[in-house]
Amino acid sequence: MTRPFLFLSARPEAEAVGPEYEAVRRAMGLDAGRLEHLRLDAEPLSQLVLGDFAGIVVGGSPFNVTTPEARKGAMQLRVEDDLARLAEWALAGDRHVMFTCYGIGVLTRLLGGTVGTRFGEDAAAVELALTEAGRADRLAGVLPPRFDALVGHKEATEELPRDAVLLAGSAGCPVQLYRVGEHVYATQFHPEVSTADFVARARVYRHHGYFPASELREVELRLGAASVTEPQRLLRRFVELAATPA
Repeated sequence: MTRPFLFLSARPEAEAVGPEYEAVRRAMGLDAGRLEHLRLDAEPLSQLVLGDFAGIVVGGSPFNVTTPEARKGAMQLRVEDDLARLAEWALAGDRHVMFTCYGIGVLTRLLGGTVGTRFGEDAAAVELALTEAGRADRLAGVLPPRFDALVGHKEATEELPRDAVLLAGSAGCPVQLYRVGEHVYATQFHPEVSTADFVARARVYRHHGYFPASELREVELRLGAASVTEPQRLLRRFVELAATPA
């Protein structure tokens, strides 16, 4: 029997959750019956049997792991605890899990790396370059040596975890993609979105500090003029690898 995949969202903004799930589903090439969805902002991870899924993808969030613990709300603390437990489970069994955007911060911190605000990036399309390890990687190797991806984040990995293999970076953010073990991946960029998806997401988050709300129109034009086609291949390849018996 074919096992389904799981998408974990961590966005409290309901208007952003459905479109994010649909973007991930399309990029993965799955129908709704093969991609289950759990909103970590509303339901605990403990209700699921993680081994039931062929692979798991973690979405983004307006949360930041660098927010002082005393200022994190109960929801964020629970979400981060669930994601840390997911990471521990994935690493212990070297299972197929991909952490994106906010998730890379949780994973980096858990592994002893450093997360900070030095390499934050405005909402934009930026050029990424694969490392030599990235070009040889079974997942990242489906991407061109250089490609454009969509980013928008206030924090990023500043010091790579000791056990991580750097696969891609950009001029403004040196750690954009890494692997731990053989099957656990983390991306700082958003591999799921089209430019239209990202424009819609920018409208939802225009008051969240990613850019001045008064500049929304400029952001929409900048994103709309970009051509970003390659990153979604990463999620399609993730499905191929996770669905193939070892």
